[in-house]
Amino acid sequence: MTIKVAINGFGTIGKRVADAVAAQPDMVVAGVTKTRPTSEAWLAASRGYPLFGVSTDHAAALSEAGLKVAGALPQLLQGADVVVDCSPGKMGVTNLPAYAAAGVKVVLQGGEKHQSAGLSFNAAANYHKAVGATKARVVSCNTTGLIRTLHPLREAFGIDHVHAVMVRRGADPADTDSGPINAIEPVLRIPSHHGPDVATVMEGLSISTLAMAVPTTLMHLHAVAVQLTRPPTSAAEVLAQWGRQRRILFVEGAKGVTSTAQVMELAKDMGRPRSDLQQVAVWRDGVSLVGPSLYYYQAIHQESDVVPENVDCIRALSGTVKDGPTSMAMTDTALGLTNGA
Repeated sequence: MTIKVAINGFGTIGKRVADAVAAQPDMVVAGVTKTRPTSEAWLAASRGYPLFGVSTDHAAALSEAGLKVAGALPQLLQGADVVVDCSPGKMGVTNLPAYAAAGVKVVLQGGEKHQSAGLSFNAAANYHKAVGATKARVVSCNTTGLIRTLHPLREAFGIDHVHAVMVRRGADPADTDSGPINAIEPVLRIPSHHGPDVATVMEGLSISTLAMAVPTTLMHLHAVAVQLTRPPTSAAEVLAQWGRQRRILFVEGAKGVTSTAQVMELAKDMGRPRSDLQQVAVWRDGVSLVGPSLYYYQAIHQESDVVPENVDCIRALSGTVKDGPTSMAMTDTALGLTNGA
């Protein structure tokens, strides 16, 4: 079965999801939507993705700009099995009635609340819960990154409590309307939303988080402290556990990777499309075990780390692949991602 996937919103996440879907052997891009003839609308046309307006007025505006337009969102949904909502500004929940009327399954993004789908998703942690479901929400970039390292720790050693500090980028690289900022801005909601968001997937996890925004556009940085229930004898055991997981990339300060800028330079040197880093980067020499307390640093590429999860969520909702490891292997192979690289 080839899964026909609609992407509603061809922006920072949507264009990456579309390219990832197009790379999968069991999926096809049914179409993408735009509201205006931006550079990304022209990119969609150059990629050969059928282009739709979100509304008939939007379709007319795209057509008037010289773009070939296949229709509006209702027509796109008629030819899709699953829609990935990548629309801006928490519009996903607003779009749910239209998706329900069209009878398509729905992947929402982390900007929506957990209650909007009733199921928050991470491929390694709870893929099975999304198999055959009507809709699910892929959690945010920060939440995805935390789950990727915390889930295997919980599986191997147990977790009593997690405390993490999110040092967040002030804006995305192309987001000139809102950044960069010349400030360090604390998130005054304490704890920040990230901890409760992790717990929507890792149910029952005790976790507290703080966050701040800083003047960078490249990545988010996490400083994480974990109280382990059954602590290993060395940090090497932790690294070995992470090394068996998908979507964790080790970097080393001793080898010259001492900042998020150098992590992104590494992604360029690895030949990643758009210089994306879909894995969470963990500093191998930034991991320390002191009794039951584990400390580590990790970096999150906010523009791309949720993309593989979107692909796996599509497959889970469609019910074509029943287990997470198989789907993750399919996704990562198609995207050229390998364990530790």
